[in-house]
Amino acid sequence: MGEATYERKLCMASKVPGVAGPANFQHRLAEGLRKRGWTVSYGLNDLSCSAVLVIGGSREFVRLWKARRLGIPIIQRLDGMNWIHRRTRTGVLHFLRAELNNLVLQIIRNRYADWIVYQSEFAQRWWERKHGPSEVGKSVIYNGVPLGTYSPGSEDQLASDRIVLLMVEANLSGGYEVGLETGVHLAREVSARISKKLELVVVGNVPQQLKHKFSKEGSFDLKWAGLVPAHDVPFYYRSAHLFYAGDLNPACPNAVIESLACGLPVVAFDTGAIPEIVTGNSGRVVPYGGDVWKLDPPDIESLVQGAQEVINNQSTFKTGARRRAVESFDVDRMTEEYIAVFETSCKG
Repeated sequence: MGEATYERKLCMASKVPGVAGPANFQHRLAEGLRKRGWTVSYGLNDLSCSAVLVIGGSREFVRLWKARRLGIPIIQRLDGMNWIHRRTRTGVLHFLRAELNNLVLQIIRNRYADWIVYQSEFAQRWWERKHGPSEVGKSVIYNGVPLGTYSPGSEDQLASDRIVLLMVEANLSGGYEVGLETGVHLAREVSARISKKLELVVVGNVPQQLKHKFSKEGSFDLKWAGLVPAHDVPFYYRSAHLFYAGDLNPACPNAVIESLACGLPVVAFDTGAIPEIVTGNSGRVVPYGGDVWKLDPPDIESLVQGAQEVINNQSTFKTGARRRAVESFDVDRMTEEYIAVFETSCKG
């Protein structure tokens, strides 16, 4: 690959659609690479590149095989695996689609990838526990955010007459309704223990039946913000006092990192990569209280106590949240770490 290393051309296997974490990651990485003189293309039709990056999976097995025959290194960025569909009733089609996606990820990891980038230590442990260690190079690279775009707001952006609890998830369906249910339970319990009014703001796609079910709550205000354009999301982080991360066993949740970058402390259960991300006074991570893989009922009381501590010490936790993001989750740092992987793979 010698000369190709210096061409700085990366082919991303596909353009990731939507507004969820993988799409945001792809956009941020591509932008960072272009600023550093890289050419970025999408799709596997043109393989005149130095390396191929597969974000998750791809069913273009023939073209991936051609890339390998040409000596082009394939780097796979791995999230976690679909699992919650085995614990909830999401329908036959959803179940089969989730299982197929898992199989595609596994095939690329085992047969095509020359290097694997795991999004967290948790993600690496999970894959290696389930499918054994890979025989190729591997790294752990956390997601990053542009710290200039995701930054703390001014004090006057915070409501003084209420406490705002925020949830941000691209999609709260397909089994992930459990996170919303816990968020509503959390809001109900916290509202009963504070003197101010509490408002739960939910950003993301929520099925209509869930909106109808939870909108009957009378102990706190509930706002459905819906899907929000990426450039408007920082406004919600800056307008809240506390972020609840409702995803269970997340590999490296972008929303949590964005929240920290905006100086919004996080409260969450100790599942997935959350304990790796939310450390010190960037928030409070509490024991789940049961077997999360079986969706045992969580320990709401511990979550409530963590939320109260954050609410009562806003200055300490907001400062801690921003500091944590600056120390570990700058998008420039993430980009440089990926470039190091690309160059190492090309030289190998």
